[in-house]
Amino acid sequence: MVQSDNGITHDTRASATRYSQAYDELRSLLLSGSIEPNTRLTEADLTRMCNVSRGTMRAVLVRLAQEGYLTSEVNRGVRTRIFSPEEAKDILEARETLESALAGKAAERATQDEIRELRATLEGMTDARARGDQAAYSQGNRRFHQQVKAAAHQMTLSRAYDTLLYPLVMRQYRNVSAQHPRTGSVEEHQTILLGIVTRNPEAATAAMRHHVATARHALVLG
Repeated sequence: MVQSDNGITHDTRASATRYSQAYDELRSLLLSGSIEPNTRLTEADLTRMCNVSRGTMRAVLVRLAQEGYLTSEVNRGVRTRIFSPEEAKDILEARETLESALAGKAAERATQDEIRELRATLEGMTDARARGDQAAYSQGNRRFHQQVKAAAHQMTLSRAYDTLLYPLVMRQYRNVSAQHPRTGSVEEHQTILLGIVTRNPEAATAAMRHHVATARHALVLG
């Protein structure tokens, strides 16, 4: 074990790095929607997947449960979250408010490089729709929304947005029989981008609010 000048051992730093990497990897996996709601997760499988110790994985699972990504019950283990319709509606309404505000800020603060990146992402989404590549479209959709958030340069709103578990809600309540991408989705993204490009915060805010609300109404929330 080697100790650095500030008293922190290299082993300690390496352990913290492994913990952060495992947390990020598992959180991204959960947010991707690739795991069904209410799926039991085994510590042994996750330990192998993330290549960390059981102690490290246990700490990661505790944190994710505290943040609401997982549920942990005695004798039932850890499971992916399942949301009641009321919880889902609250989360989606919060997303609508926060993301529309971020779009308005992006119209004020986006750099030319950020606008070019948004254009490129939207072009990729349009191409993916044309060739029927649902996975590529979904990936582009997630990237577009993250780019709008980054272009807002508003850390307080961004942090609040990042705590929302709406991807898990969307995964649980999506209409599996509905067309994907949803009719009008590309055009809604184009309207959001237009508001940002023309530096019109009111238009960008309204366009994002309409887009998120329309996506919410397409879910099967009962």
